[in-house]
Amino acid sequence: MRRRLLLGLLLLPLGCAVPAERVSLQPLPENGQVLPYAELLSRARGQSRAALDAYYLDHWAEVEDLAKGIEQTARFLSKADDIPKTKKDVLTEVSSDLAKNAQKLKTAAAAKNVKDTSAALQQIYDKVRELRLSE
Repeated sequence: MRRRLLLGLLLLPLGCAVPAERVSLQPLPENGQVLPYAELLSRARGQSRAALDAYYLDHWAEVEDLAKGIEQTARFLSKADDIPKTKKDVLTEVSSDLAKNAQKLKTAAAAKNVKDTSAALQQIYDKVRELRLSE
């Protein structure tokens, strides 16, 4: 009996844990400084994950907002600092595709179209993966 009580007291904090709040990413200033490639890539990954989370919860307005952010990040990627040599040749095309996919996501989310939203998210994940640093 004593062991169960002790075990219960040890496990109690785990059951009461509150999930961490998502950090919202502020829009980038359009006339701002050029940002490092790695930072923009990390931002695109975070925005993609947040869009997927919002999609699963049917938070359509949030998906639309995140799609706008992904589109903006894609524009900034093509002007980034410290672009890896292996990405220089494909960056313009892939970042353009990423922006187009973000536009598709925004349109699908506005229509609350589950199938098209899912497809757009998959395309976005594929493009972000193409841009990853390790290759």
